[in-house]
Amino acid sequence: MVSLPKDVTIKEVGPRDGLQNEKTLIDTDAKIDLINRLSESGLSYIELTSFVHPKWIPQLKDAVDVAKGIDRKDDVTYAALVPNLKGLGRAIDADVDEVSIFMSASETHNQKNINKSIDETYPVLREVVDGAKQEGKSVRGYISTVFGCPYEGRIDVNQVMSVCDNLFSMGIDELSIGDTIGVANPIQVHNVLSSMKERFDQDHLALHFHDTRGMALANTYVALEHGFRTFDGSLGGLGGCPYAKGASGNVATDDLVHMLTEMGIETGVRLDKLTDAGLAIEKHLDKSLPSKQMELARRM
Repeated sequence: MVSLPKDVTIKEVGPRDGLQNEKTLIDTDAKIDLINRLSESGLSYIELTSFVHPKWIPQLKDAVDVAKGIDRKDDVTYAALVPNLKGLGRAIDADVDEVSIFMSASETHNQKNINKSIDETYPVLREVVDGAKQEGKSVRGYISTVFGCPYEGRIDVNQVMSVCDNLFSMGIDELSIGDTIGVANPIQVHNVLSSMKERFDQDHLALHFHDTRGMALANTYVALEHGFRTFDGSLGGLGGCPYAKGASGNVATDDLVHMLTEMGIETGVRLDKLTDAGLAIEKHLDKSLPSKQMELARRM
């Protein structure tokens, strides 16, 4: 047996990455209630919303109201996705703790998602990073389609490395490595992470797995074997990607917490509180949350 981390950090992205892909519009009070419940679960990081233009993601048009309406806990970092300087201004007004920037390792996906080439995206994001740092905010980066793109297929690891280099050169504090369409397999994850560890400090890297093909927990285990200790999750498996047809939600935070706890790895997160939050938000959706833990909770 390899030595696994004794504890990990789970970063909850459901209120943003999860809800942005839901067709049923959720009212502001329900989003605030969801975040408040998540804040009581022991999570140390919650991504609240996104300050993109409402025409692109109508679900998150109430970003400022949500961010200002929650009951904040001192030991929780509240983050939000920010695409440009205009979005940064709204995020600063809403007093988020951390700013997240995003782009893709795939040229085609980047064009679909951001409407810019990769090279055109860098200066826009650098402005956001510089502006956020001037306001005393930490900055997280997301790189999408690391393990595969719905338009281009498998992405060369050297292209991934190039984008990572550029993002770290801007001064970001952490970079989340995304399997946006859930095509990664454990061998591929092993190979990619082996390469990334040679160039980057893994303490500044996180993993963002989607469960489209039921591989997210298996891929998480491989990352644990490599010593990675930060993972993104979405309550109940909420979400997907608006610009990646067929992509299902992130690995479910509750399933992730269950697996890690059973393995003796500390998360600091209470599964019962996550379940309560999941059951509450399900009442506002036109579907049941797909995680195994939520399926069990509905039976009880």
